[in-house]
Amino acid sequence: MSTLRQRLEAHFEFQRLGTDWRTEILAGFTTYLTMSYIILVNPTILRDAGMPVTAVAAATCLAAALGSLLMGAYARYPIALAPGMGLNAYFTYSVVIGMKVPWQVALGAVFISGVIFFLLTVAGVQQAIVSAIPGDLYSAVAAGIGLFLALIGLRNAGIVVPNEATMVALGDLAKPQPLVAVAGLLLIGSLAARRVKGAVVLGILGATLLGWFAGLVRWEPPSYDWSEFSAAVFHLDIGAALSLGLLEIVFVFWFVDFFDNIGTLMAVGKKANLFREGNNIPRIRRILFSDATATMGGALFGTSTVVNYIESATGVAEGGRSGVTSAVTGLLFASSLFVIPVVSLIPAAATAPALIVVGCLMMTTVREIDWDNLVVAIPAFLTVITIPMSYSIANGLAIGFVFYTLLKILRGEFRDVSWLVYVLTALFIGRFLYLGAAG
Repeated sequence: MSTLRQRLEAHFEFQRLGTDWRTEILAGFTTYLTMSYIILVNPTILRDAGMPVTAVAAATCLAAALGSLLMGAYARYPIALAPGMGLNAYFTYSVVIGMKVPWQVALGAVFISGVIFFLLTVAGVQQAIVSAIPGDLYSAVAAGIGLFLALIGLRNAGIVVPNEATMVALGDLAKPQPLVAVAGLLLIGSLAARRVKGAVVLGILGATLLGWFAGLVRWEPPSYDWSEFSAAVFHLDIGAALSLGLLEIVFVFWFVDFFDNIGTLMAVGKKANLFREGNNIPRIRRILFSDATATMGGALFGTSTVVNYIESATGVAEGGRSGVTSAVTGLLFASSLFVIPVVSLIPAAATAPALIVVGCLMMTTVREIDWDNLVVAIPAFLTVITIPMSYSIANGLAIGFVFYTLLKILRGEFRDVSWLVYVLTALFIGRFLYLGAAG
């Protein structure tokens, strides 16, 4: 047994990363708690596409388990995966409802995008794209995602609410939801300041308990007929997707999947100090293979595109550094097939404080940006601010990329820019024009 344990610790590089089993398991549990909402939210969105809710709930758990286990055991990174928010909405409202594409055919398009993702990784194209991204934009994306997480947390807490006149406004802080979230934030903050291990988990559980007394936790066991699991499995229609020529749909699935994943990878990797000098990402091919496989597997199970989850940063904040963190998260998602009603007990107000705290921690990367060089500072600032304001990691990275290239050209430093950067800039501009025309 001790030999097996030593082999596992060597495989996951515990000594080099300065971690241990207790820390990694706790970090995996923390990541799971902050992203488990997808088990309930994803079926709600895909239901509007005509998909069976029970089958999608099961597919969500299976896809998240597959992706997270691959990322943990094969790529050895503390990054969990699950069906992506945003892409599931695009799948339902733009493709199925807007374009009147049957959900089975849309799943076929998702699968094809995963195959393209896989082939581009084999060819080394996606690795080259990652290497072409300017170093300062890595730090800007991390900081922008920090603001993004904080905004999501504040919204889930009811502290920030929509407002037609000013876009956002302060919510009613006397209501139970903000009060529970504030209490959870104070609990996590005070424990973390005292360097208590498991501060985030304790904060989430403490806020959940408080939410119970405040009436935010409601026990509503869903009807869960196990015979309905197969209602979406292997129901994708790849042939119809190919015959319909859904090129633009496949491209959007691939584009958002890749650049959202790269943004998440940058942010989490930066915070965990997992990159070498020059932002060289170890095992980048394995990371991309894991994501591509999870997307293809998710389509086979019956759900939309699977992506890296930025909520993985909560596990990193708890000390998670190795693939054990995401492997634990994957195992918990697999077990959720049997305990979905328990997951529903955790209110959004309880996980919101964790997102706010992690957002705070991720803002430290702005120190790595060369603010005195406006050719770098302006694109970095636009990246930081656009991610939360547009609710998209891909949009923020795209805008930063475009402005970086254009400012380099206008400054007369066009020879310093890689040809691949020019190609990506053209693609980003084309994407914005396409989105404008589609809108």
